[in-house]
Amino acid sequence: MSETDLIKLYSNRILALAADIPRQTRLEAPDATVRKRAPLCGSTVTVDVRVEDGRIVDYGQEVRACALGQAAASIVGGGILGQTRAEVHAARDALRAMLKEGGPTPPAPFDGLEVLGPARDYKNRHASILLSLDALCEAMDEVARVDCA
Repeated sequence: MSETDLIKLYSNRILALAADIPRQTRLEAPDATVRKRAPLCGSTVTVDVRVEDGRIVDYGQEVRACALGQAAASIVGGGILGQTRAEVHAARDALRAMLKEGGPTPPAPFDGLEVLGPARDYKNRHASILLSLDALCEAMDEVARVDCA
């Protein structure tokens, strides 16, 4: 990877997002908690979620990731309240398609993930970028299983 490629990948916007991650306080009584780890780089994200009437009403996260994973967590944390399980899954699937297939940017409120488009060419970074939404999808699935029981 050349120095120019690194500068492009770690843009000022990505670094600003990584430095200001919202909702970094873990929840005391979450409906679900999920910890995910990117095996290649060791980045980890733990999410706590509270859900009422199918919508996220509270969210906390602990992010130990590279700047790209932190930027993704920042965008997710900033737009997650009020989202449903289906919306979370759609955002994760759209982000995955954007990175792996050149698909469109995820829909609002996650459209800020567009800033991570340059990481498309760096497959070793994809898992870290997807961590927050992967963990959140798993947490929402867990809540749904409990609600169905």
